[in-house]
Amino acid sequence: MADIRVKICGLRTVEDVAAVAAAGAAYAGFVFFPKSPRHLTIAQARVLALAAPVGLAKVALVVDADDATLDEITEAMPLDMLQLHGHESPERVAEIRARYGLPVMKAVGVADEGDLAAVLEYSLAADQILVDAKPPKNADLPGGNGLSFDWRLVAQRRWLRPWMLAGGLTPGNVAQAIRLTNARQVDVSSGVESAPGIKDAGKIAGFVAATRDPVVPMLR
Repeated sequence: MADIRVKICGLRTVEDVAAVAAAGAAYAGFVFFPKSPRHLTIAQARVLALAAPVGLAKVALVVDADDATLDEITEAMPLDMLQLHGHESPERVAEIRARYGLPVMKAVGVADEGDLAAVLEYSLAADQILVDAKPPKNADLPGGNGLSFDWRLVAQRRWLRPWMLAGGLTPGNVAQAIRLTNARQVDVSSGVESAPGIKDAGKIAGFVAATRDPVVPMLR
């Protein structure tokens, strides 16, 4: 599983960025959503983005952001991708992609097989798809809740765009999830924290290392 690309989301300190880079992750995610314990101001995120070494892709996560907000974020810091984690329509995804000239990843919540149609629909507009656990009704956060879904729903699936598996992943289960689903990219936030919004460098290193473990039993 040496070719698995890992995204660590919700970084809040320069030390977090250093830990992610040292572990060998491919993506560093910065959250712009005030209800999240991982929320950053644009000024805070700029410091982290500038601290990221070359080769670590910088991803801005937004939730139903308007153009003014996206203008401010994209003008303030170097970014490699925008992640849309709200109720953005496929048309809005395409509009953002065209406006900013950055790759766009759209998060799609999955709870049952009926939700998979949206993955195909958004694949026509986005550059990548984040397949995440659908949040509970009335949840404050659209993601980062530490919840998983039945990974068998996406086992061996192929879509029009690259996709990333998220939702309830931890250093203890990520290798099994990869083997079951054949995901080539995985995303984690709360699964590598010691408390909400507090990243743990040891868990980050353990998570990335687990994606490279070649011998893991299949989930049943």
